[in-house]
Amino acid sequence: MTRLTALYPQFVGFDHLFNELEKLVEGTAPQRNTSFPPHNIIKIDDSKYVVEMAVAGFSQDEIDVELQDGTLVVKGEKRDQTEVEYLYRGIATRSFTKSIRLSESIEVRGAQFKDGILKIALENVIPEHKKPRKIELSKELNFAKKQLLSETVS
Repeated sequence: MTRLTALYPQFVGFDHLFNELEKLVEGTAPQRNTSFPPHNIIKIDDSKYVVEMAVAGFSQDEIDVELQDGTLVVKGEKRDQTEVEYLYRGIATRSFTKSIRLSESIEVRGAQFKDGILKIALENVIPEHKKPRKIELSKELNFAKKQLLSETVS
């Protein structure tokens, strides 16, 4: 059993991430990802990404893209399979589910289906309260929240 407890002293609030990593290492994580359909992850810049998925043989209405609890889930389900006698069949048309875990700060900006390629735009949006900031040193610790309105007593 692989334990990541040696990392705990250096990281606070990452328990859920360590649990997921341990499940992956131990092989107890659900095996949702397969090699089909093939996909690319493209880094556009420091905050923008595109997931490209080759979904040849599927129409736009047979593809479903959802964001479920921090996981991008793409499903393809062939609905209309006519009886055709193939001499050779090289284009896969089996149904699939592909899952990609996203960071908490990643937002899905949109999706495009064109020429058998599904593209999903992702952006890393870091909220102001998570951006680096200077912490002022004082003589006492103050756990009080910042006041939005200040009251004056007369």
